[in-house]
Amino acid sequence: MTRFARSLPLLALLGGCSLAPHYVRPSLSAPQRWKTAPGWQVANPDDGAPRSDWWTGFGDATLDDLIGRAIAHNQTLAQAAATYREAVATTREARASLFPTVTANGTVTHTHSGSGSVINGDTISGSGTTTGSGSTSGSTSGTVNSGSSSTNYHLSLAAAWTPDFFGSLANTARSDSLTEQARLADLANARLALEGELVTDYLSLRAADAQIASLQATVDAYQRSLTIATNQYNAGIVARTDQFQAQSQLASAQSDLEGERRTRAQFEDAIAVFVGENPASFTIPTLGMAWTPVTPDVPVAVPSTLVERRPDVASAERQVAAANAEIGVAKAAFFPTVSLSGSGGFENNSLSGLFSSGATLWSLGAQVAETLIDFGARRARLAGARAAYDATVANYRQVTLTAFQDVQDNLIASQVLARQEALLRQASIAADKSEASLLNQYRAGIVVYTDVVTAQATALTARRALIQAQVDRQNAAAALIQALGGGWSDAEIAKGSAAAVAAAAKPVAQP
Repeated sequence: MTRFARSLPLLALLGGCSLAPHYVRPSLSAPQRWKTAPGWQVANPDDGAPRSDWWTGFGDATLDDLIGRAIAHNQTLAQAAATYREAVATTREARASLFPTVTANGTVTHTHSGSGSVINGDTISGSGTTTGSGSTSGSTSGTVNSGSSSTNYHLSLAAAWTPDFFGSLANTARSDSLTEQARLADLANARLALEGELVTDYLSLRAADAQIASLQATVDAYQRSLTIATNQYNAGIVARTDQFQAQSQLASAQSDLEGERRTRAQFEDAIAVFVGENPASFTIPTLGMAWTPVTPDVPVAVPSTLVERRPDVASAERQVAAANAEIGVAKAAFFPTVSLSGSGGFENNSLSGLFSSGATLWSLGAQVAETLIDFGARRARLAGARAAYDATVANYRQVTLTAFQDVQDNLIASQVLARQEALLRQASIAADKSEASLLNQYRAGIVVYTDVVTAQATALTARRALIQAQVDRQNAAAALIQALGGGWSDAEIAKGSAAAVAAAAKPVAQP
């Protein structure tokens, strides 16, 4: 055991070799700046980047509460957290293979051997004996030999170790560690996606509230217009077609109102699932026209830093590094495998003398194994590992290109929608004034009802378009923040404690 222990440091030094290629992050062609729409100026908030609680920029306490509930109870996020914990456990198991395995063994063996017996001239053999006498119709005697018994005590420790001379185990552990980091980034990406989808659905629900309130006011106005047209017809001032047009317009608006209520219910049900509750018992109070949309300013990171702000890009890059380590594992298969073993302990037939010097025993052993002929199997595995690496590089570059596209698309959308909202607000105000003016002229008998219908339809369309532009602008801001990675940072991978996943990484209670 002493010689074996002394050889461990030398073998550990020999086990530091790695055949994996030196890893370098794949190169990317990043643009120097973003394309922007004419007349746009970059916002420069004090913090310089979106925060981890980026959704608070919309200024809605109900949304803040829903995000917290979703992070705590969403099942998709819980699944991603469990996958991350599984990767952590796999890494720990792989690292353990770099060290010796030590086992303890203790046995107590009791052996009894019986001798042959002679009874009435017959010989009987058996593994056990009994002592006794018997009688028949005459006087008969028998002799029984009692045999012998012994007890043996054995206690030993054994160690087995496969030195990692060519880095197979180290590269396996490295690959698992990098995969763990990728799963951490996946968890951050799952949380960011959850936050983004919940924000989008909530903002859309509030827009539906505004649409419902607007349509309800329109229905009330159309009801009054129908009353006016009916009174005018009953007075013989206008034809009955005016009444029919008013009835048709009212029914159409009522239908739109019912459709908007259905849309709101769908968003409410989707939010219930996000926060882990049953849609049948989940409600969000309506705001109606009290909804005041807030669109936060979004500071845009420069293109070259985007790859450090997107968790999906970080995950793809970590997968490239893990695939690089797998090439080292495949290369190590071309070299011999050395296994060392040793054991030592005590063995005696007396418990009191088990630890005496005469009861000691030990053994050392070594085994070398090398594959001589495999008909190209190892070369095929190495070629497969290199192809897998190439695939992860291509995926990394594609994910990065998609990230650039997401930012560019939502950056332009945010700029264009801001101008559209201003223009649609002007159009809505003008349409409302035109509607009111023509309705007054109709009451005075100056214009026909067709003019009123046209003005009312135009005003309704303008109001609905304005509400939609407002929520579209909010959603574009949320999508832009997501495209920039939210409040996440690439540096948090190395720390293993990303703020975006701290709550979700906790194990759920076992039933």
